[in-house]
Amino acid sequence: MTVIGVPYHLDEYLPDLDLSPDPAELITPELPPAEVAGAEIWPRLAVLYTAVARAVTRNRAADGRPVVVASGDCLTALGTVAGLQAAGAGPAIVWFDAHGDVQTPETSSSGYLAGMVLRLLTGYRPELIAGRLDLKPVRENRIVLVGACDLDPPEATYLDQSQICRREVTDLRRSAPPAAPRRLRPADRQPRRSRRQPPRGDPAEVTGRPGDARLSLRRAELPHRPAVRPAQPGPQGPARRGGHHRLLGLGQV
Repeated sequence: MTVIGVPYHLDEYLPDLDLSPDPAELITPELPPAEVAGAEIWPRLAVLYTAVARAVTRNRAADGRPVVVASGDCLTALGTVAGLQAAGAGPAIVWFDAHGDVQTPETSSSGYLAGMVLRLLTGYRPELIAGRLDLKPVRENRIVLVGACDLDPPEATYLDQSQICRREVTDLRRSAPPAAPRRLRPADRQPRRSRRQPPRGDPAEVTGRPGDARLSLRRAELPHRPAVRPAQPGPQGPARRGGHHRLLGLGQV
């Protein structure tokens, strides 16, 4: 397994960010100055995630071993998936998160970009960044969202109408076929104030068919998500929301 470290929260460089396991390679490209990029953050992110994609492609093509990207926020997954696609893979996605991450610039009340990552991966508004990364859309029926318990109303509405398969961690059983996709209950449609994390389960091996995708996850491909450890404050001040690392595991299809 190869670990690539991306010590950023969005476009903010965090040199003291705790990335573990220790990465074999750190991605620290020179980003366009903010005054050059203007008010748009996307050009800076495109440079960063292009570097991530190239590193993933290079390491994936070298020996075919799984690649883990450790970073400060979820949005880095755009570069991870683009890199796997460039290496010839057609990845399906199993997304462990207490949040839905299916907001859009039009629906998000906070404007937090990392909360939009799954929608962007499905091909929503490719002119924002996907087109710059040569990122191909991932079909909704090749995405499994696990443990999402803190949904805003627009997210609940979208998920209820989409083909994204929803699961709880406790639903995952060794060699057990998945049940039919769960429809949202009325309680799920209400905004929740808590930030509860999904219950811990054992994702040692999950085999199923969400839509037409077959996913096989083993410990080497999808390690347990570590307990969240806040980033150490760097010279630019304390990290903002999401300033901790996340491990993205993608099953080989």
